[in-house]
Amino acid sequence: MSTSRLAAPFRPLPLRAANALGRGLGRMGWGGLRLDEDRVLQLACRQTKLDDFGSDSFLPGLRKLLASLECDAQLNPFGRFFARRQLGELLGHRLRLVEHRKRHPEVAAQEIRRPLFVVGLPRTGTSLLYALLARDPAHRAPLSWEVDEPCPPPETATYANDPRIAHTEARMQQLRQLAPGFQEIHPVGSLMPQECIVLTASEFMSIRFEMCFDVASYQEWLVDQDMAPAYRWHRRFLQHLQSRCPGERWVLKSPGHLGPVDALLATYPDALIVQTHRDPLRVVPSVSSLEYCMRGVASDAVDPVAIGRQQLHLWSTLIDQGMRARAGRPDQAGQFLDLHFHEIVADPLGCVRRIYRHFDLELTSRAEARMHAFVAESPRAGHGVHDYSLARFGLDAEAVSQTFKSYRERFGVRPEPT
Repeated sequence: MSTSRLAAPFRPLPLRAANALGRGLGRMGWGGLRLDEDRVLQLACRQTKLDDFGSDSFLPGLRKLLASLECDAQLNPFGRFFARRQLGELLGHRLRLVEHRKRHPEVAAQEIRRPLFVVGLPRTGTSLLYALLARDPAHRAPLSWEVDEPCPPPETATYANDPRIAHTEARMQQLRQLAPGFQEIHPVGSLMPQECIVLTASEFMSIRFEMCFDVASYQEWLVDQDMAPAYRWHRRFLQHLQSRCPGERWVLKSPGHLGPVDALLATYPDALIVQTHRDPLRVVPSVSSLEYCMRGVASDAVDPVAIGRQQLHLWSTLIDQGMRARAGRPDQAGQFLDLHFHEIVADPLGCVRRIYRHFDLELTSRAEARMHAFVAESPRAGHGVHDYSLARFGLDAEAVSQTFKSYRERFGVRPEPT
């Protein structure tokens, strides 16, 4: 099959300089930043001056990830720094959350009632729905700044002007500079609702890592795991965040929730789940484009064909797992609502009203006004045009269609022009 050639990811001058320096030091005998278990654990302990990670349930995922970073990811010098910094920060989150709960055991009594999850393949309208639902003053969405720096827990009185907001925004700006095309594909900001893949990352059971690095063996391992530990940690994280800044209901989002429906409902038996749907022929190359942009920061050997193959396998696997889980829970069918991308794009507020009616939630005039304002202020494609095609990632339309055949039939997914 012929594929159109993708341009190499753009790398700003500071990134190119850091890689050149690292290679120069390597030629002089420097071994580079090592990514081994003892070193990353010791680094986190030194930075936080803490040493209790709580349960060791995170260790299998950390070990698989470290091995995959070394064997699969083909990291450049900056990529090794980037990976070690991420691992240190996530382990630091874990250390601080464990320490906070030891000092404040009452956090464990925090109740989480009827959390509302938005799930679906990437690029299916989940971000728009999530943003709209988060505009309801009754809802509590985890914002990027509080997930990025969760300790101490946010306070209601200072939630809107916490100094961590500015700090996180500066970090977001660094990301935009390192991967300039990322903002066009998937906007980020310190005050935007964050995805659950970041919360579960400190349990080291998260699809977050494959967005930044080619960690193929880790991802293969992850999709076969019982995700119960990830959801237990997810719940602890939410309890921590709401302990001093509560809301009536959590509203949450992640495409990673598609497969482990059983683990999600075991942790949150009264969860409300909105699943979005779209033609996979549009989804798979779009998310592959996002991965290509992000992985180019950490590696000089990004293979678009490998990315396309990985994304096809990952999302078809999660979709199949989720369909089996839902089919096995007919008594909980009312806890799910299915919405299609074309419906969300055509009438986002109408879809929101359907969500509230289906789950018997109150949509106040104030909440609806805030949602109207958000739609008016957020024109579609406001961050640029995202161009992608199947051929660029070595994908064949017929093969993709066959892989998702049962999904399309089960949910009546409408084909889109490609």
